[in-house]
Amino acid sequence: MKNKHFNKKSKNKYLNKKSKGFDSQIEVKRMNELLLLEKSGAIKDITQRPLFKLQEGFKYKNDKRKEVSIKYTADFKYFSIEKQKWIIEEIKGAYLKKKQADYSIRRRLLKYSIKDRDDIEFVEIIYDK
Repeated sequence: MKNKHFNKKSKNKYLNKKSKGFDSQIEVKRMNELLLLEKSGAIKDITQRPLFKLQEGFKYKNDKRKEVSIKYTADFKYFSIEKQKWIIEEIKGAYLKKKQADYSIRRRLLKYSIKDRDDIEFVEIIYDK
């Protein structure tokens, strides 16, 4: 008996519909909004799926195996002209936010790593369908 969750033809694990190279239709909508803001001069240097290393990989004492680094991939990063700082943006559907325990931990680690930096701000946008 096949498990429907591991069927290659099934949707991704959060049941988002991938669209135009994005992980969800919500991200497509937000990217279009960001492009309009960039065109108006409010923001610049939009980056899709920026990667942040939260912790380096390491070996624990005499273990032969190395623990891999912990990384966080946001949805967008851009520079806000008005605020004069980098914005790291995460887009979530309200129904998904509670289901992603690993996201919660990584989000906290990211916020901790930038807490003393005035040139970066983390923004989480929750879309209610």
